[in-house]
Amino acid sequence: MRFGFTLPNNFGVSDPHDVVALAAEAEHAGFDSVWVNHHVLNVGYVGDRLGQRPYHDALTVLTWAAATTRQVRLGTSVLVLPYLHPMLLAKQLATLDHLCGGRLIVGVGVGSLPEENEALGAPWERRGRYSDESITVMRALWNEPEASFDGEFFSFAGIVASPKPLQRPHPPVVIGGNRPPALRRVARLGDGWHPLGVSPEGYADRLATIETELAAAGRDRADLQWSLRIDADRVDADAVAAYERAGVEEMVVSVASGDLGVIRTALERVAGCITPP
Repeated sequence: MRFGFTLPNNFGVSDPHDVVALAAEAEHAGFDSVWVNHHVLNVGYVGDRLGQRPYHDALTVLTWAAATTRQVRLGTSVLVLPYLHPMLLAKQLATLDHLCGGRLIVGVGVGSLPEENEALGAPWERRGRYSDESITVMRALWNEPEASFDGEFFSFAGIVASPKPLQRPHPPVVIGGNRPPALRRVARLGDGWHPLGVSPEGYADRLATIETELAAAGRDRADLQWSLRIDADRVDADAVAAYERAGVEEMVVSVASGDLGVIRTALERVAGCITPP
């Protein structure tokens, strides 16, 4: 089992340097990856949690973390695609992949906060189709010398996007969510699955569904990455064993707190579950 640690850029820590410092601490503690959260506005349940306190930008924090670490992989858990333009995002991610030496993992999702979609003018009812198209557009820009695409939201021909990512053909795109549309998205478009908080039994059941969808798409489970976002309080030796049996390859832990002392205590406790190579 590999372990990841989620930086608390979403919990109102006033100084973003304190958020980024945890990336190097996680690397030193033996974690395999560090991840960031993504929302744009303090509305809905995000606003209820934070009020006026900061939710630091995902890719800015991850870029700074890239500069302060050397080995851990760097992931997004997860970018809400309907809030983002795929052409701009493709360039940002390709640039970051070069800056971090090819350590980037692109976790993406469709979102679950209609108030934020409305404020940003993002298509709530069509968010799944927008996300599918965004993934396809980014892959075209990353992989084709002159990319062309004709879809519902985007249409272009002969577009040159540069740089291409350092990882070839591109950084792994792991799909968040655990409902049937997300599972189908994993099978059709994903390089992995990255759900939030499902039980070991739920993970195994949904993984079986994904495998059926993968077979229909002519794809193989072995080609994908299988991770899970989970609260640190739920991580112990028994949980690690149960999730490993369910098919999880990496447990990405998060701490529901902006208290740096609480976060560091949780980081140290989970680090005790990491078996040295």
